[in-house]
Amino acid sequence: MIRLTADQQKKGGAIAAFVLVAAGVLYYELRDDSPAPAAPPVVVTAPERSAPSTGAAVVALPSGNIVGAAAKKLGTTSAQLDPTLRMDAMLVTESLVYSGSGRNIFSANSAPVDIPKPVAAVRPVKAAPPGPPPPPPGPPPPPPIDLKFFGTATAANGTRRAFLLHGEDVFLASDGDIVQRRYKVGTISANSVLVEDMTNNNKQSLPLLAR
Repeated sequence: MIRLTADQQKKGGAIAAFVLVAAGVLYYELRDDSPAPAAPPVVVTAPERSAPSTGAAVVALPSGNIVGAAAKKLGTTSAQLDPTLRMDAMLVTESLVYSGSGRNIFSANSAPVDIPKPVAAVRPVKAAPPGPPPPPPGPPPPPPIDLKFFGTATAANGTRRAFLLHGEDVFLASDGDIVQRRYKVGTISANSVLVEDMTNNNKQSLPLLAR
């Protein structure tokens, strides 16, 4: 058996005390004194169902905002939330009847709303654009040929001549003849004669005067 000296025993006791103190400090720093959270109990409450009656269910609506009051009882914060199904609030909501004065948009039989007619047009009426300007007047028509055709005369060879009257002067002209140094006789037929006014290149057909 090994025997320790007094000096060695003092050193060993100091080391053991230091180890114990260090272990206590380490244990104090690492431990967690907060209690473990307990799981909240889950409570499920089934709504009570009343026995069905023979007649239709009637929910009376007293004066006041019953739906608002029933909604306030349900709570709005996380602390006031209640998972229980509230049948009374649902029945009050289902029994509401539309009582507005206008048209019910949820009913096909609702009377249409009388929409007032506009006093004035929304967009101003624009005037029609002006049409194109009228075309410039053309040259005046040539004056009528101052001759009258009142008969024909046929020669033995079949050549036809026209009797033309200018005032009191009578002319017997064939095709190509010039009368009054102005009018050139053209085609001669039984009922008309073609005459050209050489001053303005105007050709006119003179009808046979009725007797």
